Amino acid sequence: MEEVRVFPLTCAVQNYAWGKIGLDSEVAKLVVGGDPLAVIEDGKPYAELWMGAHPKGDAQIKDNRIAQTTLGQWITHFPACLGSKVKDTFQGQLPFLFKVLSVNTALSIQAHPNRELAARLNAQFPEHYPDNNHKPEMAIALTRFHGLCGFRPVEEILGFLKCVPEFHALVGNEAAEELRCSMGDALRTSQALKKCFTRMMNCEKKVFVDQLNMLVKRVTEEGAAGKDTSSSIGDLLLRLHSQYPGDIGCFSIYFLNLMVLDPGQAMFLGANEPHAYLYGDCIECMACSDNTVRAGLTPKYIDVNTLCEMLNYSPAPTTSKIFPCVQDASDPCVTLYDPPVPDFTVMRIQVPPSVKMYTLAPVDSASILLVIEGEAIATAVAALSDVTLRRGTVLFVSANESVSLHITSQSGMNMFRACCLL
Repeated sequence: MEEVRVFPLTCAVQNYAWGKIGLDSEVAKLVVGGDPLAVIEDGKPYAELWMGAHPKGDAQIKDNRIAQTTLGQWITHFPACLGSKVKDTFQGQLPFLFKVLSVNTALSIQAHPNRELAARLNAQFPEHYPDNNHKPEMAIALTRFHGLCGFRPVEEILGFLKCVPEFHALVGNEAAEELRCSMGDALRTSQALKKCFTRMMNCEKKVFVDQLNMLVKRVTEEGAAGKDTSSSIGDLLLRLHSQYPGDIGCFSIYFLNLMVLDPGQAMFLGANEPHAYLYGDCIECMACSDNTVRAGLTPKYIDVNTLCEMLNYSPAPTTSKIFPCVQDASDPCVTLYDPPVPDFTVMRIQVPPSVKMYTLAPVDSASILLVIEGEAIATAVAALSDVTLRRGTVLFVSANESVSLHITSQSGMNMFRACCLL
């Protein structure tokens, strides 16, 4: 039935082992908010909520007037819902997957290939790289969110090479000296940084495990003696080592920027950007792909050579890694997170308590709306009946449809909306 073009979704939950447990998880809280009858198990991790039409987690349509059971099936039947530009550009597919992540233990250090590399990896190693698409991602913090992103400024890396002898041992004198001498020459720095990182990643297992054990022992003893271990990022090192003992990824904290995002702050992870999520809850939006090249903090396949070749070895401070959001010129309630890729844009919609009627403006793209806080009755010509919005509600809105919200909560509303603005 095509008349209904705005409808609520029941979204797939992924119970990956790294997720927060039970109702500690923002994912679990949103699931229960959206469906009070949902059962959350105490000891189970609730890692990701997938809002989209990905074949491994296609959302269910929560409207029994619609014959198709999943969003993917419905889009296949009614591709015009995507908007004509999106439909043509992305071959009738929803180009993004919208997510909530609740991270308890670190996700692997990884990077995602650009389209050209993705096509090559997919042709050569389809068992590890299942499609030929790029996978840019953006994370927007819901709670204080910790991650690693991009290479640190060279001065910081040199500082760790000096203060952390176990790290220096893995990189080696020659590569460390090359990095020191490259200061001020961007091309030489990039080459030297690549050499340092590649040396460390290719260390023999016995060598790096011995050095890691020595470092963990030293930091633990220094901490027990009341000494400051911040010069070796002791707290994070011990936490990662407890999660992934004997993993080379524990040393990556001396190469990569440690990001701490406050709620509403974002980081964009373009092609070849090394990154890892460490702890916290975030909204994530990404292009539809499963291509990930891993480098550590993982029991999964590690493709060290591909990773070391592909990375963007451009050192930069943490401040440059925070993705700037902009106020929407036409709507004071909307903040835009508009990355330099065509696949997706995310809007944060914050309606103040004084506003009781709000219109979700039409965009020339299918969009998915997630309610984080607040309650409202949504009406739309294309919904045929009212939809109650509350914390955890996920609403699919076809292209060029507007939705009117009659806000019933006293504290306003906080929502996120993913779409594709070509």
